Amino acid sequence: MSLFIQAAHAAPEAAGGPAMIMQWIFPLAIFAIFYFLVIRPQSKRAKEHRNMVDSLAVGNEVIFAGGLMGKIKSIEGDYAVVSLNDRNDVMIQRASVISVLPNGTIDGLQ
Repeated sequence: MSLFIQAAHAAPEAAGGPAMIMQWIFPLAIFAIFYFLVIRPQSKRAKEHRNMVDSLAVGNEVIFAGGLMGKIKSIEGDYAVVSLNDRNDVMIQRASVISVLPNGTIDGLQ
């Protein structure tokens, strides 16, 4: 019936013994390495950033994603009004804040 393909005859021990376990060890090891080196640290950083954004308050000095620094003037839901200097105010998303600076940092730079 099969002209070019010979019938495969499996050995009796290949039905599910140690060979099946060895097939699962490598993918599980790769997943464990991927989890501890990529997934876990990223979720930890995301949780820290979420906590920082939730704790923003009026008067905090911040750096946001565009690289600008300013002092939070007011918070309106998911947005914050940041005063860059005496004349310029911008409205940003609170999630774009990447760092909260110690008070007085901006005055020390000017």
